[in-house]
Amino acid sequence: KTSVSRYLNGEFNVLSDEMKEKISAAITTLNYQPSQIARSMKRGRTKLIALIFADINNPYSIDVMQGIEAASRENGYTLLVFNTNNELEQEQKILQLMFSYQVEGVIIHALRTHDDNFKQFSLPIVSIDRQIHDLDCDVVGLDNEQAAATVTDYLIQTGFEAILFITETIEDIQPRQKRTDTFKNIIDKNQSCIGEITELTSSKDSKTIDNAITDFCFRNRGMRKAIISVNGAVTLDIALSLKRLKLEWGKDIGLIGFDDPVWASVVGVGITTLRQPTFQIGYSSFKLLLERIHGNTSDFKTVLYPGELIIRESTE
Repeated sequence: KTSVSRYLNGEFNVLSDEMKEKISAAITTLNYQPSQIARSMKRGRTKLIALIFADINNPYSIDVMQGIEAASRENGYTLLVFNTNNELEQEQKILQLMFSYQVEGVIIHALRTHDDNFKQFSLPIVSIDRQIHDLDCDVVGLDNEQAAATVTDYLIQTGFEAILFITETIEDIQPRQKRTDTFKNIIDKNQSCIGEITELTSSKDSKTIDNAITDFCFRNRGMRKAIISVNGAVTLDIALSLKRLKLEWGKDIGLIGFDDPVWASVVGVGITTLRQPTFQIGYSSFKLLLERIHGNTSDFKTVLYPGELIIRESTE
């Protein structure tokens, strides 16, 4: 047993040629593959990281995951990916599994800012995109105030006179709160532009979006109008709504959205977007988590990255 262990750990210099040949032949005959989990547990390190998303169907999640995966691969870690499907009970179940999986740390895109699921959670954790109330951890995400100001100021400076901000449910979703609050504050200080906010209970309810856009256009007829979308999923729903209403973005109404999905550059005349540095967000979140796993006890950090305005013909 000792000789086999030494062979598997690369300690060939302490083994005879005959013994090495015997072990090699046995491995080939049995098609033996060492259990990495068992070996890691024996050393007290599993090299496993859990990545938990609120909604893995969101392109934002996939883009962030690419940065996390790249950083974890560079450092010899393996990712376990979980999807809560926007369900608090599912999030709770997944978090309870973390100890049985013996992960060394967790990166999470949580459902809500105030979330009781994290009470007494003791593993190292990094939160993406939002600060979770009463949870001490590092946070990495977009500078939502800067991003919302960039979008709103751009539309005003471009000459739009009425702007409709369409968002999914705002309550206890910190990024949406910051984006809509920043929009409202800028509009309140500007006399040349009217601003409205429509909060959707369900972005998949096509009638709700159709009615919101129709009413907005009617109230502000004769004015140069634009729509801001809170994220890529809502941008797609708005684009579909405008098609149904026979309104052309870039001609009849302006359109700009947070996130920069690939299709935004090819549909119609293109859609102006606020691109998030998703790869960098993911990469940095892993690096911060790794520091905590290795015993860093310094003050927790909030790392915010600026967004980039990608101008296309939908707002020209």
